[in-house]
Amino acid sequence: MTHCYKLGGLNIVLDVCSGAVHVVDDPTFDIIERYETESRAEISDFILHKYASDGEVTAPEIEACFEQLEALRAAGKLFAPDTFADMAGELKTRSAGVVKALCLHVAHTCNLNCAYCFASQGKYHGDRALMSFEVGRRALDYLVAHSGGRRNLEVDFFGGEPLMNFQVVKDLVAYARSIEKDAGKNFRFTLTTNGLLIDDDVIEFANRECSNVVLSLDGRKAVHDRYRVDYTGNGSWERIVPKFQKLVEARGGRNYYMRGTFTHANPDFLRDIEAMLDLGFTELSMEPVVGAPDEPSSLTEDDLPVVLEQYEKLAFLMLERRREGRPFTFYHYMLDLKGGPCIYKRISGCGSGTEYMAVTPWGDFYPCHQFVGDEKFKLGDVWSGVTNTALRDEFAACNVYTRPDCASCWAKLYCAGGCAANAYHATGSVNGIYKYGCELFRKRMECAIMLEAAKALEEA
Repeated sequence: MTHCYKLGGLNIVLDVCSGAVHVVDDPTFDIIERYETESRAEISDFILHKYASDGEVTAPEIEACFEQLEALRAAGKLFAPDTFADMAGELKTRSAGVVKALCLHVAHTCNLNCAYCFASQGKYHGDRALMSFEVGRRALDYLVAHSGGRRNLEVDFFGGEPLMNFQVVKDLVAYARSIEKDAGKNFRFTLTTNGLLIDDDVIEFANRECSNVVLSLDGRKAVHDRYRVDYTGNGSWERIVPKFQKLVEARGGRNYYMRGTFTHANPDFLRDIEAMLDLGFTELSMEPVVGAPDEPSSLTEDDLPVVLEQYEKLAFLMLERRREGRPFTFYHYMLDLKGGPCIYKRISGCGSGTEYMAVTPWGDFYPCHQFVGDEKFKLGDVWSGVTNTALRDEFAACNVYTRPDCASCWAKLYCAGGCAANAYHATGSVNGIYKYGCELFRKRMECAIMLEAAKALEEA
């Protein structure tokens, strides 16, 4: 399978199963598009007719192109067969019961009242609560005990707003540091915050202990303050931006993400990216809102062409600024065409419900934060472990090859089947697909591949 497209002045051919990316001229692009569906004679006639006016393409040149394409096929870099289907279930079976990451919901409460919050202002459709140190300690002990031979373990401090339970966060990190050497493990911590409670103590702690910090900012002040308000209805932009700037400066401008959410109110999210850049932030992410179709903030079909255009314009802005020596990072365009991700991740997905779980303040396990509060997705708890093994097995069985709608998709080995939570909320099944999200993902991948191809050409 190949995917051929034009973007940024480049003719790009992705060989789906090998991962090879080819940048070609116009005639070669046309030949590859027809290579597997038409005969050589039909293709030659088409090319000679299409390019007859310029006289630059001759029959011998077309024949030479055919030979080059066959050489690429023989080398496994073009028209490569899909040999991964049989591996998909096997790879997950090998790692059954091995956990590498936990998302600790240390606070099911928040000091903001964001209208689009999928977690119901941090409550997750339940009671407000703070995680105790004992629950958190049991979660860390479980992670160590069930991490198998993995050395690097990941723990996300999440909410609600985790800084509303900052002392427990600090105590849990101290505990993890006290056991990691004897356990032969290395903990990597991430903190996600809305910024209201950031102070010098938080900054010092985050810079010492957190490998990454995720900061919630939706971009333009008017856009941010439309939804991200406190319980009196006041926007939070002016209070948090100086705190974010101070934290980022103290981190040396690295190891953070400014995470925005775009909604029906701002499908033109590039303006929000530009607002973040104007504030001095260069490690950026913008995520589509998660919500029911009838919610006012949810993206609509009419928004889709606008959003897709924004992704392309964002890629062109990144090209421009990189050439000017002012680069910035966009999370969804981070792509390694040479070394990753490994085939395990390409076919088996994010690992929610198996390698990765969310932990509530009460110690309950869920497949990920988007399932928290839905009791039918409760996997177990920190005291008894995973007791709902049938549910775990259902998530373990999820991979790109168990989703029929993914079979003909050229991006399947980049998304690995997509988000199980989005699939469930869109279709009622974790093995379904969220079609709107698929459209966005494919456009992001086209842009990311184009950026890497342009970079490779410039460096050649």
